[in-house]
Amino acid sequence: MFGFLGKQNLVDEPTVQWLFDTFEWALLNLDADVFFDESRLVIPSNEYFPGKVNSVDGMARLIFDHVKTYAGMQHWPFVVMDQAACAVPAPAPIRIDGPLRGSRGMPQQPGDSVHHLAVSYDPALVSNPEALIAGYAHALAHYLGQTASTPPPGGADYWPQATEVVAIFMGFGLMFANSAFTVPVRSCGSCGPRAERRSYLTQHESTYALALFCVLKDVPASAVLKHLKKPLRPFFRQAVRDIRDRKDDAERLAALHGPATGAVTSGTSSSHP
Repeated sequence: MFGFLGKQNLVDEPTVQWLFDTFEWALLNLDADVFFDESRLVIPSNEYFPGKVNSVDGMARLIFDHVKTYAGMQHWPFVVMDQAACAVPAPAPIRIDGPLRGSRGMPQQPGDSVHHLAVSYDPALVSNPEALIAGYAHALAHYLGQTASTPPPGGADYWPQATEVVAIFMGFGLMFANSAFTVPVRSCGSCGPRAERRSYLTQHESTYALALFCVLKDVPASAVLKHLKKPLRPFFRQAVRDIRDRKDDAERLAALHGPATGAVTSGTSSSHP
């Protein structure tokens, strides 16, 4: 299903429909009002990620603080750690009092660390901030997706891809498109290993999902193209045209602006991956 491009360099039809369905699932379960009223396209720039810290760990934590704020999850009880520094705690049940996301979120009461939700980072990615941001966003999307009342389209088999779509749905599509790779990365003797994140959507699938976000949010193409890597810019324009031609599908998603009927608000626990 994933990874095939059509003759017009568009993602194939089954994947396009899956992306629309997954956006619909996210809107129904993960607060459509926050998406339409508060979510913004996050730009990989110093303006969006200000600040400087003179340590790898400090920069990793600073970037994470920005990511969770843009995701609307600043009130979630996360703990950030170097993936090599210590063992990641066993997963804890997700329990968020009040709204799941957005400006109305209620800070969680301090408690035992067992109730914190761990997010680990690879120190090598601090020098590749777009990949680090995408990795963080994907981790947050994994936790957020677990609060949904129904599994994503395709079920557990498509959980990694679905949670990448959720991260793009939260506004991080530029980072996913720009940092995706489709072949294994090999090191060379002269440059050493490259710091890359593992991606589940191809760069074209991520770019199509980014275009869907922008059409639904009325984000002008000019705001995207200057930050999108050059090889993907023609495809992004094609994707926007394709989405606008699918009026019924796009209007079906736009009509979900209102109370998120499937959202879980309080005492949330997960029963699927």
